[in-house]
Amino acid sequence: MSIASINPANGKLLRSFDPLTPEALEAKLALAAEAAKTYPKESLDQRIFWMRRLAILLDNDVEDLAATMTAEMGKTLASARIEVAKCATACRYYLENSAEILVPVTIATEHAQSYVRWDPLGVVLAVMPWNFPLWQVFRFLAPALMAGNVGLLKHASNVPQCALAIEALVRRAGFPRGVFQTLLIEARHVETVLADDRVAAVTVTGSEAAGRAVAAQAGWLIKKTVLELGGSDPFIVMPSADLEAAVDTAVKARCINNGQSCIAAKRFIVHEDIYNEFEAKFVAGMEALKIGDPMLAETDIGPLATPQILDDLLAQVEAAKAAGGRLLTGGDRMVGDGNYFEPAVIAGVPPDASICKEETFGPLALVFRVGSLDEAIALANDTPFGLGASAWTNDRDEQERIAVELQCGGVFFNTPVASDPRLPFGGIKHSGYGRELSAAGMREFMNAKTIVVAGLPVAAQPSLFDEPVAEEPTTREYVDQGTSIYGLSRRSE
Repeated sequence: MSIASINPANGKLLRSFDPLTPEALEAKLALAAEAAKTYPKESLDQRIFWMRRLAILLDNDVEDLAATMTAEMGKTLASARIEVAKCATACRYYLENSAEILVPVTIATEHAQSYVRWDPLGVVLAVMPWNFPLWQVFRFLAPALMAGNVGLLKHASNVPQCALAIEALVRRAGFPRGVFQTLLIEARHVETVLADDRVAAVTVTGSEAAGRAVAAQAGWLIKKTVLELGGSDPFIVMPSADLEAAVDTAVKARCINNGQSCIAAKRFIVHEDIYNEFEAKFVAGMEALKIGDPMLAETDIGPLATPQILDDLLAQVEAAKAAGGRLLTGGDRMVGDGNYFEPAVIAGVPPDASICKEETFGPLALVFRVGSLDEAIALANDTPFGLGASAWTNDRDEQERIAVELQCGGVFFNTPVASDPRLPFGGIKHSGYGRELSAAGMREFMNAKTIVVAGLPVAAQPSLFDEPVAEEPTTREYVDQGTSIYGLSRRSE
């Protein structure tokens, strides 16, 4: 069975690829294993050099890379350009900050010397989705390679050209052979790769079902996993909010990437004092969006990535209506070629309806009226997912309660949820576990190795990169700095 690249705007085949034969897959695994022996020995300065070249290549190739993404999965060309630039930003974040992240940390004990060093795990398998074909990969690739790990990419089967382009970029940047390879294999062969003793860990971004399957096998094999899965992010609007800004952002937050984003706002929870005005303006904003060819500058929303996604979204619209929801706008397949869906807003769906427990992966918004902050928080938490949340309020007491009580991996006040190389990213509950990005994401696939030395003078301190070992602050220092003693470190993460 070939791996096909199909343009979702018109249904036409772009290219097809034969999956790797067992022999070819074995060769790639062997090459990765050999690279995992030698690549960690490269100096950090050398890795920084290669990563800088990779960032420059992304800058230089932005138009070609953006066009490939748009052709393969339908995101607008403008958003594809932004995605490429974000990948370059991630590369630069890690080349600028890896030295600090990797510095060993000394810990005061009764021994002459005690410290923690960070060692790479080896070959890491990345199972990645199609919705952000470059960004999802680079937020793994940049920290993994800077840490000294080796990457194997099993990308979504509908974006093979993006997958191959990423491998080519890494090689052109100068990274050694085998340090990062794309595996053109079917999903059913992920089990074979993960079971290989040469693979040390796996990271998955994708559906809840995919995460469960990989995590179950990895757990049996006792291999490290990081899961970034689905989301049903709430978007809370309280009376103190700037309503115009909230509505404008709500439209963008629901329709980012044609609505196909795990951190897109999906459930809009609005206080009754401002509900009617919000609903009217939100519906008007959704109706004003221009749907069409994603290659055109004036297009706001392109096609959904596959016919199946369109069918699933249409089924969810019908389920919401059957449960008692009122369709305020859109919700239908658009006439013509391609996987086009008319952005929809549905109000009044009972919170216990099945659609409220599911992820809606497309421009379909559910709007809820609440009478208090207590009700808003309870409704926001009434989901199996816990990825991100956006809350619109200028009341500091409300912000404090929301920050503490929402069950999710990140809360963004008066701004949409977004991933940022400087900040840990990930979720809880069915949205997964572990973190990507920042120092936390880099250390997910590193061994925090404890080193204890007795009988040596204290002056004989280990040092990476010719820098002094960082000292772990005492509890008293944490208190003096106004920082929780449960923080990862005193340094900015």
